[in-house]
Amino acid sequence: MRIGLGLVGLLLIVSCKQQEKPKDQVAKGPPNIIFIMSDDHAFQAISAYGHELGKLAPTPNIDRIAKNGAIFQNNFCTNSICGPSRAVILTGKHSHINGFRMNGERFDNSQPTLPKHLKKLGYETAIVGKWHLHGKPTGFDYWDVLNDQGNYYNPEFIQGEDTTVVEGYATDLITDKSLEWLKQREGNQKPFYLMVHHKAPHRNWMPALRHLNVYDSITFPLPDTYFPEFKNQRAAAEQQQTIYKDMYEGHDLKMSDGYGSTDLAHNPWTKDFDRMTPEQRNIWDEAYLPKNNAFYEADLHGKELAEWKGQRYLHEYLATVKSVDEGIGKILGYLEATGLDENTLVVYTSDQGFYLGEHGWFDKRFMYEESMKMPLLMQLPGVIEPGTNIDALVQNLDFAPTFLDLAGGKQYAANMQGESFKGLLEGSEDEFKDAVYYHYYDFPAFHMVKRQYGVRTDRYKLIHFYDDIDEWEFYDLEEDPKELHNAINDEKYRDVIASMHKKLDSLQTYYKVTDKEFETTPKEKVDKTYRAFEKLRGIPIQ
Repeated sequence: MRIGLGLVGLLLIVSCKQQEKPKDQVAKGPPNIIFIMSDDHAFQAISAYGHELGKLAPTPNIDRIAKNGAIFQNNFCTNSICGPSRAVILTGKHSHINGFRMNGERFDNSQPTLPKHLKKLGYETAIVGKWHLHGKPTGFDYWDVLNDQGNYYNPEFIQGEDTTVVEGYATDLITDKSLEWLKQREGNQKPFYLMVHHKAPHRNWMPALRHLNVYDSITFPLPDTYFPEFKNQRAAAEQQQTIYKDMYEGHDLKMSDGYGSTDLAHNPWTKDFDRMTPEQRNIWDEAYLPKNNAFYEADLHGKELAEWKGQRYLHEYLATVKSVDEGIGKILGYLEATGLDENTLVVYTSDQGFYLGEHGWFDKRFMYEESMKMPLLMQLPGVIEPGTNIDALVQNLDFAPTFLDLAGGKQYAANMQGESFKGLLEGSEDEFKDAVYYHYYDFPAFHMVKRQYGVRTDRYKLIHFYDDIDEWEFYDLEEDPKELHNAINDEKYRDVIASMHKKLDSLQTYYKVTDKEFETTPKEKVDKTYRAFEKLRGIPIQ
């Protein structure tokens, strides 16, 4: 009897092993693609990039993608603001061509996009999370998107004609909804393209309840440019995105209006907190009351107050990132458990870079490095060697052509302005691009960052700020990586600057930039907008 059971068990084991194909023998068709994009996630806040902030607030799951595949050191956006960056990623075309140059304009959903092309190639397509392009998504078999910017707590999701408030934390909900979509299609042999779009860590940086005190014991290093001088940098001097001057103490920094109070200080937008359930708000208040009381007991002013605000900002921001990293861990875990990881391109990026105190700033918009540079990490076994480091210049403009190339649909990228960097993923050491073009339009608007365009090579950067000013800036990134010294009038760079002007002109011709893109705003509108934002700012805590 024992021998019989043993034989049965052995036969079962053999049978199961015969049904399991070794991973290297599994037939691979076009790769699945999971495109995970957060909102305003600075590369400095990803530990794989080696920044001190990332070491103190690590992102182990995002780092797994770099370990399993490639990390890009020089990936840049074409226009550092949320909606326009998304439009560039969908179309593979610059903002002036896809028609969505700045927030407030409307994205033409009828135009060709990456998901529409992938559907022609037999892909099943889906998007979950932040859309933020006005109108309803097109080109997707399934979509479940946040209403407008979305809210961190109990956000509204839109599916078809239905808008539903879903109780919970936005990052967790987006992760769970994405996993639900993956699980419900188990057994489906069609390749898929899933866009997982997080709201986090967009302003106003509200961490999950479980992370409200996660970094309270850590003092993060503030950049040595936290108190800048802005010599010969007029546009930088006239912005409104300085942490210790322009943040709203209640809305952004979660400061109370006095000792012992759980009411917020200056908070022009209340719905982010009003939509919390009583239970959620009680947990929030219990976490913040002691540290806000400690702030009032310290009685800080001047430089010490400015540094305290920088610390509070970093605590909020990095705690908000933590749930994004946890969600990525869940998705990677699911792929590995099901074997899907063997033929799935996993991409992690952000819609642009972000300031974490550099130049004293938060937000983005400028062509300076921290804003223009986007994190980009990719894994695809059999194509991308683990631990690959890519220094080549690439842009979000190139994402769609690359994905189409990997999917066997290179022909659909013929009318796109981006280029496929599939060769870089496969180990090519050839130069990809010698320069990238940037153009920002959203002025006068929040933060009052001037309109600007420019060119960046592997070493140099030339920027023209225009509209209510006409100022040129030039930087040698090897000699001045923090972009503190505008060398536009430095005689030793005369020939280099002349060459950069020619490169800029050639790129604008190549990308079909017309005179329409250089229109200016009437002075009275600019002045009126400045006054409106000053009024909205209120009186800061001094």
